[in-house]
Amino acid sequence: MNFSHITWLDDKGHIKPPIFLYILLAYLARGWCIFIASLTQMNDRSGLVRIFYPEKSDFLLALAAGLGAVLIYLVVIAERRRSLQWLIPVFVHLKWGLWLLLMLDAVLLGQRLLHSQFLFHWSLALDALMLFWSSIYLLKSKRLSYYLDDWIQEDKTKSQQ
Repeated sequence: MNFSHITWLDDKGHIKPPIFLYILLAYLARGWCIFIASLTQMNDRSGLVRIFYPEKSDFLLALAAGLGAVLIYLVVIAERRRSLQWLIPVFVHLKWGLWLLLMLDAVLLGQRLLHSQFLFHWSLALDALMLFWSSIYLLKSKRLSYYLDDWIQEDKTKSQQ
């Protein structure tokens, strides 16, 4: 049988991570993405950071919160290799980790709103919109649920043999 039309399975029959999971992790680790992008500017390294985070404390908190997203990304990469079996208990609770990071990001968004004295700014509005859509995605995504159950089912079948 030819299963080439099924794009969400890899060559070994495992479910690939959804693309929106990668987008969600990049959103949660946006402090790190901005930091890495600012390293490429030779003249003013902190200029790009000041555009997104006018307050230094907001940027440092975004880096601290984004560290969780980087760790989750490393767990997703380890799942793709399927070699580190001791990460399965961490992978089982990946959705709870994502919820925790989204709640932490909501608190940081509230702090950024407080620092801007609740004045409208497009970056804050886009952050709130992305936070809203990400929470809906975590609630409703069947493919994410199937992906998170895939490594667990493989472990159960190996232990039965």
